[in-house]
Amino acid sequence: MAKTLKELTAQEVLALAIQSEEEDGRIYADLAERMRKDYPATAASLHAMHVEEDGHRHRLINMYRQRFGEHIPLIRRQDVKGFITRKPLWLTSNLTVPLIRQEVESMEDQARKFYELAIAQTSDATVRQLLGDLAAEESKHYELAEEMDEEQKASGARDKEDQAERRRFVLQIVQPGLAGLMDGSVSTLAPVFAAALATHDSKDAFLVGMAASIGAGISMGFAEALSDDGVLSGRGHPWARGLVCGLMTTAGGIGHTVPFLISNFYFAMYLAVGIVAIELAVIAWIRHRYMDTPLLSATFQVVVGGALVFLVGILIGSA
Repeated sequence: MAKTLKELTAQEVLALAIQSEEEDGRIYADLAERMRKDYPATAASLHAMHVEEDGHRHRLINMYRQRFGEHIPLIRRQDVKGFITRKPLWLTSNLTVPLIRQEVESMEDQARKFYELAIAQTSDATVRQLLGDLAAEESKHYELAEEMDEEQKASGARDKEDQAERRRFVLQIVQPGLAGLMDGSVSTLAPVFAAALATHDSKDAFLVGMAASIGAGISMGFAEALSDDGVLSGRGHPWARGLVCGLMTTAGGIGHTVPFLISNFYFAMYLAVGIVAIELAVIAWIRHRYMDTPLLSATFQVVVGGALVFLVGILIGSA
């Protein structure tokens, strides 16, 4: 099972830092190669980051040799709770400078937090000094990330504090809320409309919808709260995220359940279908607005998923 950072020994912390620096360095090298043709200045900045990460790795390995010998145990990010898994951004077909800048800032912010928290894991003054120096150097990469936009003037000047605040808002509110809204809106379609078509009774459909919505909200809330303590990832307090996710899950299901309070079954049914369309449109817009997903692509993905679940409900309810 994955450990928390506090459960790692000083030896394991150094081993994890070495593995992380090596992985980040390779990511920067891959991104630099992809951007070299169209954005040479951006590629140069990424290559500089690669060189610095490689230097960090060498310093950490030297420190490890002095303290623990030649063998370095394999400890990866996925072995420690709280780390965000790196997205294979370098495999994306259409890379943009703002997209890379956002990813670099996220990577460096997480690396800095890791070093700051890792300092508390060792009492060795030399190791603590090295980790503190690396945390300070990771912060400098923010400036390099900001310079990447110079080749694309469309975005204009960015204020670092505003960007950091937006990042926190997306990580702590939008992502868990969107996950909940998608689950609540889509996963409850099948039971609600299956019950409605099977019974042709508004009350039965309403009771099934409420049970499915509240149950899904509780389940998603706990799943989100227990998935990540938020310390390293910057995703905020786990129970706050869980509350947001759970409430949005419940809201997503209740939206198309409330129309079945209307006694006229067919009128309630048509109204519920209309609300489903609105819910899917809202989800697609949020994905486009905050997750940098093209609107047409987001709409297609959400509509296809919703339509499939809706069809399942119709087929089962009509059987």
